[in-house]
Amino acid sequence: MLELKNIKKSYKTGDFVQHALKGINIKFRKNEFVSILGPSGSGKTTLLNIIGGLDRYDSGDLIINNKSTKKFKDINWDFYRNNCVGFIFQSYNLISHISVIDNVIMSTTLSGYKRSKRKKLALDALTKVGLKEHAHKRPNQLSGGQMQRVAIARALVNNPDIILADEPTGALDSKTSKQIMDLIKEISKDKLVIMVTHNPELANTYSNRIIEFKDGEVVNDTNPYEEIDKNDKLTIKKTKMSYMSAISLSFNNLKTKFGRTFITSFASSIGIIGIALILALSNGFKIKIDEFEKDTLSQAPILISESTIDLTNVTNTHDEYTEYSSDKVIHPLKINVTSEHKNNIDSNYLNYIESIDKNLVGGIQYTMISKINMYTKVNDKVKEIDTNSIMSSIPSSMDNDISSIMRDNFDVIEGTFTNDPYALYILVDSKNRINEEILKTLGYDNTNISFEDIMDKEFKVVLNDTLYSKIGANYIPNTNLEELYNNESNITLKIKGIIRGKKDNDFATLSGTGILYNQSLISTIIDKNNESSIVKEQINSDFNILTKVPFDKENINTEKNMMLTMLGAYKVPAAISIYPKDFDSKDEILKYLDKYNKDKKDADKIIYMDQAKMITSLSGGIMDAITIVLIAFSSISLIVSSIMVGIITYTSVLERTKEIGILRAIGARKKDITRVFNAETLIIGLFSGILGIIIANILIVPINNIIYELSKLEGVANLNPIHAIILIIISMTLTLIGGFIPAKIASKKDPVIALRTE
Repeated sequence: MLELKNIKKSYKTGDFVQHALKGINIKFRKNEFVSILGPSGSGKTTLLNIIGGLDRYDSGDLIINNKSTKKFKDINWDFYRNNCVGFIFQSYNLISHISVIDNVIMSTTLSGYKRSKRKKLALDALTKVGLKEHAHKRPNQLSGGQMQRVAIARALVNNPDIILADEPTGALDSKTSKQIMDLIKEISKDKLVIMVTHNPELANTYSNRIIEFKDGEVVNDTNPYEEIDKNDKLTIKKTKMSYMSAISLSFNNLKTKFGRTFITSFASSIGIIGIALILALSNGFKIKIDEFEKDTLSQAPILISESTIDLTNVTNTHDEYTEYSSDKVIHPLKINVTSEHKNNIDSNYLNYIESIDKNLVGGIQYTMISKINMYTKVNDKVKEIDTNSIMSSIPSSMDNDISSIMRDNFDVIEGTFTNDPYALYILVDSKNRINEEILKTLGYDNTNISFEDIMDKEFKVVLNDTLYSKIGANYIPNTNLEELYNNESNITLKIKGIIRGKKDNDFATLSGTGILYNQSLISTIIDKNNESSIVKEQINSDFNILTKVPFDKENINTEKNMMLTMLGAYKVPAAISIYPKDFDSKDEILKYLDKYNKDKKDADKIIYMDQAKMITSLSGGIMDAITIVLIAFSSISLIVSSIMVGIITYTSVLERTKEIGILRAIGARKKDITRVFNAETLIIGLFSGILGIIIANILIVPINNIIYELSKLEGVANLNPIHAIILIIISMTLTLIGGFIPAKIASKKDPVIALRTE
């Protein structure tokens, strides 16, 4: 079952090398009581540690059940110690902060038994050693002999094949020693017992085989064994400490140091208290802001547009450009459009909108759109411009008083503002960038462009009578772009200014980038196109004037309107702005709009944007920013607390070094040791978080009283329960991080050295 082949072990201290074992060859029987005798330093304990898997041999081989251990990894030795070996130490090596039965149960915990099975095995083992009635006492409540009996019960509880006893009676009186030795002798009837002792009389009295050591070598063996029974079996099962066992072990340890645990938790909770109070105040002030905004934003419009675009991913090319620079250069900005929803605003929906309760609505504004046939020159060649993709109108509020609105929100960084309806403006962002697709449409490569190159750039709007010529009964579009561009009846547009949103101006930020034109431009174009021959004839025709295809009788008006829109002569609403009278009215209007979408497919739904809510989110963003800054300052104390927990955990590692050695001796893996100390930090983090939330809620009362005295705002501070839960989780996470390194240090401690620690 167990064989040592030429086992060698040396210890090196500086340049000095001590040879503890010098080629040991021993075979053991399945059932025998072996005593290893020898003076101090002869290698007895080293041999015992190697057999028990606590220490590693330098060379040779330890054969277990005819299997070599040369390729054993740490985890294999952990399994071996838990299943196959039971240790009885001279100094008992019991864990002081848990009960007698829990000390015994610990080995079965690692073996993976259920709780009921573990308890039964532990009680049976304690019964064998005569200590069942002392099961729930602490080790320090027992005598030396009783503690050694507990150690024997712990060694027996997993029914191991090998019992290793290191001077088991060294700390006992003669009477107690005899009782312990009689017990060990009884055990050896069906197990292999290997005992290290200095006492020849003890060895001769109880053992049936004595092996004498001297200077790391076997000098005598009274009953050598040559053959290993092939049928001897030694089973090695996997071991694992459950999270609950680790938590229980750590919780019991923390209870014994309650004062220190409480002070540590309180210190760690200071950061949680600060953040909890900030979140409580932020939550309360947001509620007050919402109440205030109901009065100031009650008539902000609900916007319904032809399409809604989700710009969730913006790729910033040349992002190194300086914000609000004085350089006379425009930079490209790439925008990826990830999704787009089309709103089918037809006559039915317009009728539905017009049926809204008039008492709810302060006003409705229709924003119209029409096709603009626009051309420009790129490298002396005429190019048609897709105006829908690059141009947008100046807000209607700008139409009547362009100077005041524009100067409130934008800076003119080149050119000047003008009320000229044929003036265009380039709108750039804070870094002088504009969507690169717009630049490409205007004929510029994806490079930087000077202001001088783009100012006064000309665009020609071609009217219908120039674009379409009637030949016989058909209208034919003119494809000669040069001729179209140079026609004297064209409307000439020029870029008259480059504008940029003022710094820290939210309205300007929402404007994006592009080319802006005055709303009156569209009215002028539509009026002129309505006077054209093709439009007049289309109005009086039931077919497409260009293709001669008849309109669908059921949709004749819709199709005709679409055709007139394409000809730039129909005022189709691109957006509808509904102005509620107040917030209560707004809620009713939103319910009315949602009713239209009920039971409709996604593609048929009309999606609106609540601009009041959008503006509210801006003010909420300001409050969030303030909250984040304050939380950042308070988080410093959390970081300090995390470091402190790391120090406390490391102190605990030093204090529990012997416990680490005991756990490793009974088969705990390195991972299990890490788990024990991680559990300790999690408990501290949980206690800190809960304590912090309790204290914060207590402090909220006087804080609310002070705020009321200063501002007459009642009940401002109000901690959201979800925030409280999140803060407790953060507390646990930070303490876990803080204790991670000490926990790893604990797991790497040498079990042999740890067991010698006092």
